[in-house]
Amino acid sequence: MRSVTLLSALFVGAANAASQYTWKNVHTGAGGGFVPNVVFNHGQKGLAFLKTDIGGAYKLNSDGVTWTQLLDFADEEHFDWWGVESIATDPVDTQNLYIEVGLYTNEWAWDPYNATLLISRDQGSTFSPVGLPFKAGGNMPGRGAGERLVIDPNNNKVLYLGARSGHGLYKSTDSGETWNKVQSLSATGTWAPQAVDTQYDGYNSDPLGVGWIIFDTTSPKIAAGTSRIFVGVFEEGSPSIWMTENAGDTWAPVPGQNTTYLTHRAVLSPAEHSLYVTYVDTAGPWDGSHGWIGKYNITSGTWTNVTPAQAIIDNSYGFGGISVDLSGKPGTVMAASLNEYYPDAQIWRSLDGGATWSTLYSYDYSGPNVICPRITSGTYLQPLGFYPTRREWSKLMDEYPGTLTNKVNSSGTDQIGWGIEGLNIDPFDSNHFLYGTGLTLYGSRNLLDWDTKHNITLSNMSDGVEETAVLELISPPTGVHLISSVGDIGGWAHIDLDVAPATLHVPNYGTELSLDYAGLKSSRIVRIGSGAGQLSTSGDGGLTWGYYAANSSALIGGKVRYSANASTVLWSSSTGVFISKNNGTFVASTGIPTGAIIRADKANDAYFYAANGSSIYVSSNGGASFAITATLGSLVTANDIAVNTLGTAGEFWVSSSVGLWHSKDFGKTITKVFSNLSAAWSISVGAPAVPHSTPAIFAGALVSKVYGIYRSDNGGLSWIREFRFT
Repeated sequence: MRSVTLLSALFVGAANAASQYTWKNVHTGAGGGFVPNVVFNHGQKGLAFLKTDIGGAYKLNSDGVTWTQLLDFADEEHFDWWGVESIATDPVDTQNLYIEVGLYTNEWAWDPYNATLLISRDQGSTFSPVGLPFKAGGNMPGRGAGERLVIDPNNNKVLYLGARSGHGLYKSTDSGETWNKVQSLSATGTWAPQAVDTQYDGYNSDPLGVGWIIFDTTSPKIAAGTSRIFVGVFEEGSPSIWMTENAGDTWAPVPGQNTTYLTHRAVLSPAEHSLYVTYVDTAGPWDGSHGWIGKYNITSGTWTNVTPAQAIIDNSYGFGGISVDLSGKPGTVMAASLNEYYPDAQIWRSLDGGATWSTLYSYDYSGPNVICPRITSGTYLQPLGFYPTRREWSKLMDEYPGTLTNKVNSSGTDQIGWGIEGLNIDPFDSNHFLYGTGLTLYGSRNLLDWDTKHNITLSNMSDGVEETAVLELISPPTGVHLISSVGDIGGWAHIDLDVAPATLHVPNYGTELSLDYAGLKSSRIVRIGSGAGQLSTSGDGGLTWGYYAANSSALIGGKVRYSANASTVLWSSSTGVFISKNNGTFVASTGIPTGAIIRADKANDAYFYAANGSSIYVSSNGGASFAITATLGSLVTANDIAVNTLGTAGEFWVSSSVGLWHSKDFGKTITKVFSNLSAAWSISVGAPAVPHSTPAIFAGALVSKVYGIYRSDNGGLSWIREFRFT
């Protein structure tokens, strides 16, 4: 088990005395990944926290607009902490924050750790970890359900936590420091998407467990805290909602409940003395073809089907997010569809406790026109494809004045979003609501206009949230500061690192894998996507792009490099290494294995370098052929190659599983650089600390048994830690 003592020492944010840099996030716009939920604090206005499935947790800043990442300290050893299963913020002592972290509950070897509860007594400035006796599934099926972690508002030392994998319900009576299983509740949530899953090592066959917990604040307060508690578990065909009237001593299934579908999310409406519950027939967040919304009257013990009429007619999706207005008119409730894609996701709003609903937009399946009285859309930052029967929403601007602002670029057709699991009305502000999607966070500050003007302004509300997989970066010596290749949504070029780019790369390839600039003509850029033949070039530093004339549909994936004068494109694809000279047809390069790491010399157009395993390869004829020039050793694996970017030809470094290697003669000889760097991964070369001296080397490395980003000013002989994930 990982050392708790060590971790506690790390979390106080110890200063890095050696650092000469001020680090901050590059502004990418907003979002980029799934936002399962936003959790508002019910004791302090403006306090809210956002969870992601693989990108950590965020706190809403005092400006009420931007977000700050709380888990940047999670390093290589604690990668599983980027998966957030659940968040609880204390309504009594609002300084208390609890985050349950862990990525996967199945047996994938690269995530072997049990869940961790991160406890903060200062709203996320510092944390202490508590190990839990089971795994968490921040990126598992059903991750949009919840919340699984809650604080008793009548006794804030009491926390409940719903576990996966058949472990059941757990309880803490000492503010999260220790935990015990609630033996009185036998239901553990045995449903899983598949009975057996051999393809993904049990990813889809692990039971989803306890999905949500709700305290009934209208019930009598007793010494133990809240007397009536509801728990939702993943079961189908048998009771899934259980209730206690004595703070957990005994439990019984709620009578009359729906057992056809899976309970997904729930919310208490104290003014109505009722519980609203959404249901879907699968785990979510990307699936679900049927569902139901139920309203349980706690006083009478009866259920009412409050599913919106249009959804009953459609009968093709389930329901995710559900919220009530705690500070406004009683009976005001909002709900979201789950897995509705045509013509878009839908959000409903009711002012009469679910008896009737209005929609965020209206639509006609049969006709070519889209009628949108609730919202309209402004101009997108890139062209989007639309369903043939849909009128482009921008045409509605003249008919229905309103805006959908700051839309994250997307190559899809959905403008409201998808995977809407967390939908929440601000408990202190009836005009403010937020909802997460599969790509970002949306919301509005004029929600009450829905009920009067029949028009609201939806805006992207995730400024500061960045949940992208950055696959490769370049910083050319002239022109734009930074060009990025990003998974799922493409990439962009930053003219100003503090300002989000106006557009993604066009053409947009979705997942963009690799890019490079020509060393002697740095405005010339090449990039590839993850699909067959997806290769484009730019002549203006990545601001605009054109399809490469010699694209080959036979080439897919891998890495791409540009020769120094931009005369040759070298593509290390999934089917081999190929070259194209002067926009000519791609032909196979010889002497180099499939999957080799490749780099182009930045000062000599004829030279490329490559590595595979422990072998170093060099081409002196523009990539037409390669030959092995050195072997690093039988137990060595090369991880990356960095070339001199400052005008010196023939010099490069190789990072490896056992340290750093260096060549100054086009790879004819290569020597190990002996230092306290024991392993390195990504590596790059930059400007020297003193002009005209040894180039600076930057590496993501393990130095003196500490992971971090390091700089060397003497060719790798010694290292300065410039950034450590603490």
